[in-house]
Amino acid sequence: QLVECGGGLVQPGGSLRLSCGASEGSLDYKSIAWIRQAPGKERELVAGISINGDLEDYAESVRGRFTISRAYLQMNGLKPEDTGVYYCAASSGYYSMLIGDFSTWGQGTQVTVSS
Repeated sequence: QLVECGGGLVQPGGSLRLSCGASEGSLDYKSIAWIRQAPGKERELVAGISINGDLEDYAESVRGRFTISRAYLQMNGLKPEDTGVYYCAASSGYYSMLIGDFSTWGQGTQVTVSS
């Protein structure tokens, strides 16, 4: 089970940092991804990072604004279209940017970007 924190309400252009931890065990041997669900839209994997942190990638919609590390997702330059529930997910595979490869998920944290 994963636990996310750091969501909230922020104005456009603002920043948030989301954290992800394991309620049991460790994420040391898991690849990690952040997946968001916006109202009325399909789930989108916005960022992923490998077990050793040597590989990372981003969805085009967030590239240049979001930064993933093994411990958090830093979100800068937030836009209203970034609003949604953000989930941390883990996989035993070394690295993936495919939602279906992630079998362990958190409950999600709400991010709302609005003035």
